[in-house]
Amino acid sequence: MPRPGDGTPRPVTLIPGDGVGPLVTGAVEQVMEAMHAPVYFEKYDIHGDMKSVPPEVIESIKKNKVCLKGGLKTPVGGGVSSLNVMLRKELDLYASLVHCFNLQGLPTRHDNVDIVVIRENTEGEYSGLEHEVVPGVVESLKDRIWLLRSAAGHVILESLVSIKMLSAIIICSLAAGPVVLEFLVSTLCNYATEKTALLLEWFNVEEWFILESCREVASKYPSIQYNEMIVDNCSMQLVSKPEQFDVMVTPNLYGNLVANTAAGIAGGTGVMPGGNVGADHAIFEQGASAGNVGNEKLLEQKKANPVALLLSSAMMLRHLQFPSFADRLETAVKRVIAEGKYRTKDLGGDSSTQEVVDAVIANLD
Repeated sequence: MPRPGDGTPRPVTLIPGDGVGPLVTGAVEQVMEAMHAPVYFEKYDIHGDMKSVPPEVIESIKKNKVCLKGGLKTPVGGGVSSLNVMLRKELDLYASLVHCFNLQGLPTRHDNVDIVVIRENTEGEYSGLEHEVVPGVVESLKDRIWLLRSAAGHVILESLVSIKMLSAIIICSLAAGPVVLEFLVSTLCNYATEKTALLLEWFNVEEWFILESCREVASKYPSIQYNEMIVDNCSMQLVSKPEQFDVMVTPNLYGNLVANTAAGIAGGTGVMPGGNVGADHAIFEQGASAGNVGNEKLLEQKKANPVALLLSSAMMLRHLQFPSFADRLETAVKRVIAEGKYRTKDLGGDSSTQEVVDAVIANLD
């Protein structure tokens, strides 16, 4: 990812998406303008019921390297491909990052939760390799194509995270492997103080190669402790003692479940930021339940929660090497949550999207 380093405004591809997407991306646009952030948006109107992502959108993201996206609705059933998955595969966004953490002033069952879920993003059960062999019989395959990626590692994630990574849990199955583990441990070597990594694994004989590959990669980083845990045990531990976890690396399907569970524990999907990254491109969106486009009532009342996408935008600013702007945005959002006066319904309040946006702007330093 090129680093401007001189404050030059950067173009960002903007996809408002479906449902409440235009409402929350519009909130981001307002805040960016208010803080005079050095970015400008190239907006494209695409929707989840389209058969494919328009070529001009792909070209824009490839040119700009960065995209901010609202939710794209995924049609249910009928073998229809998700545009969210299409974007990740087309741009080789092989790692998803979701940051699930407690926000001051937002009550939750558990305290001291600060979990980063790094999810393999293009392979596994969501890869869409399936067909109907005969009527009533469907064959679904996991994607086992391994590509040697020269840039996977700290170069990508170092620009995404502003968090203190103390430990890591890796949930690995057939779909995840050396590339994703390299992505994690390279980052931990840059950021961690107590460098502990755990590999979560449920496997059979044919998966031994993946497990051994992960162990081989981990052995290159002696400063990181490497352990292994079974995924069902992790699920129980996550809901009973989530504060013990710091970073979790997962295959595609497990990661979707783990990220949403961790988000629910930490305060809800409406406040959890996220991004999808590859060697050359990154798309930032709501971290957990990124395909959630809300309901008609929420859209009519204009009371969608913009916090998750605002925090994702802060991640984007940091990725673009504008850390001071990212800090200002994050601080303003956290102040609004801590004060508790302006909150949407999912956070226990009754504020509109615009009221939350106005409060964030008022709290900008």
